[in-house]
Amino acid sequence: MLPTLADVLQLDAVRRGQPRVVAGEDRLDNRVRWVHVAEVTDIAHLLHGGELVLTTGIALPDEPARLRAYIGELSEVGVSGLMVELGRRYASVLPPALIAAAEDHGLPVVMLAHEPAFVDITESVHARILQDQMAELRASEELHEIFTQLSVEGASTDEVVRQVAALGGHPVVLENLSHQVLAADAGGKDPAELLSAWETRSRAVRLDQRTAYDEASGWLVTMVGARGEDWGRLILTCDAPPTPRETVLIERAATTLALGRLLDRHAESIERQAHGTIITRILAHSYSDPQEAAARARALGVPLSGRRLLGVVLRPRSGTAAPPAELSELAEAAATACKDARLAALVGVLDESGPQARVGVLASLPARADVETALNEVATRIRKQSGGDIVMATGSVVESIRDVRRSFLEAEQVADVACRGSGGRLFYRLPDLRLRGLLHLLRDDARLQTFVERELGPLLEYDAQRGADLTRILELYLESGRNKAVAAQQAHLSRPAFYERLRRIERVLDADLDDVESCASLHVALLALSSVRLS
Repeated sequence: MLPTLADVLQLDAVRRGQPRVVAGEDRLDNRVRWVHVAEVTDIAHLLHGGELVLTTGIALPDEPARLRAYIGELSEVGVSGLMVELGRRYASVLPPALIAAAEDHGLPVVMLAHEPAFVDITESVHARILQDQMAELRASEELHEIFTQLSVEGASTDEVVRQVAALGGHPVVLENLSHQVLAADAGGKDPAELLSAWETRSRAVRLDQRTAYDEASGWLVTMVGARGEDWGRLILTCDAPPTPRETVLIERAATTLALGRLLDRHAESIERQAHGTIITRILAHSYSDPQEAAARARALGVPLSGRRLLGVVLRPRSGTAAPPAELSELAEAAATACKDARLAALVGVLDESGPQARVGVLASLPARADVETALNEVATRIRKQSGGDIVMATGSVVESIRDVRRSFLEAEQVADVACRGSGGRLFYRLPDLRLRGLLHLLRDDARLQTFVERELGPLLEYDAQRGADLTRILELYLESGRNKAVAAQQAHLSRPAFYERLRRIERVLDADLDDVESCASLHVALLALSSVRLS
């Protein structure tokens, strides 16, 4: 970190000049990027900002207007301060016009009563700057090596967070966009205290930069995400403004977490990996030309061009995440079932972790094939081979590789709903999905969490700060079909009291609760909030 002007004033080379701040004393925290000796007045256009200007003042003008112009130019270019030596131009004081102009522009001016050696000052300051920069460089290199090793080893989220806490010496929390804690390390402190009322405290910290320090909370916060989609925040709870090393630490950790989420894969056969890679790249639109995907699939014996394509998702019905070995076995069983049923298909474990890990099947059918018959035969064979309680869900049939993603998204939605049910069908389709199930599936999606925050954030903050229950009142009102009398009865409130709460909700959200579209949007947000909180 660059030294401040206050730091410079403590250097022996400067103290020998008996410095005294005569203007801008409240700006001594200005950072000094370099020291420049200048004995001419038209120097501003040669500076880049952040310089400490040293001068004897021998070339400074007598006219107050020109002195004010000189100070104005230095301030405009962003110098950190002006240091003037007495003795050659000024005997014991600086011109009042110069000091007044410096105060007006907020430019620190330091008067040196004793003649110093400017070369000693420049050498001392530059040495301090270079020393700090080298320390930052070494710290950055050390952290780079540590987190590169964590990435290479495939460290888990908990391991990365634990390492940040150990290196930073402060508690660390990883949260999602709904301010729910995904991982935390109290750094030797009380975890209960660290996470107490976390959502309320976190909602109060709003930053407009990817990485920033919030003085009120003492939090150093950075966004976590990749490919333009943020999905969480990493927070280092500091006791004081962060050092450059701490900033590098949290940013490097966020990169490792984002990379780990992208690259987390399970061991599979080479064929399954190849199939899964193609499916994943199609879903991510990673191929610049769909024909590239068709060519790669065709090289594996699966034609995609001129065919009817269907996305299928397979998952164990249990609510817990399936072990990698179980998913690999399920993928192999699905591939065998497709081959036995003479159904051309790409089959692989899709690269997602946690409860959403699943086997993906991209089925390729001839134009006149009976989809129902093919699915029944494959589903029967998979169930027989796997021997477990497996959910098979399908999307809509599409005619183009470009639309495969839509088919898979439908299949994933259906699979999630079916996994929470107890039905015994061979496979499930989109009509089985209802709104609550869809929102439950999308609960970890950053876009849905952003929608919830946009719609309900002010109301949630109002309740958290005042211990109110307006969110519950809004939920009762919407669930009753906007029947105020019924909702008031369910809330155990008189009608006037209930109506007053509705008016307060409208003021907090700046919304019209008589508007059908506004109420529909708020109702969806409440359903999504319930899914997020129960996940």
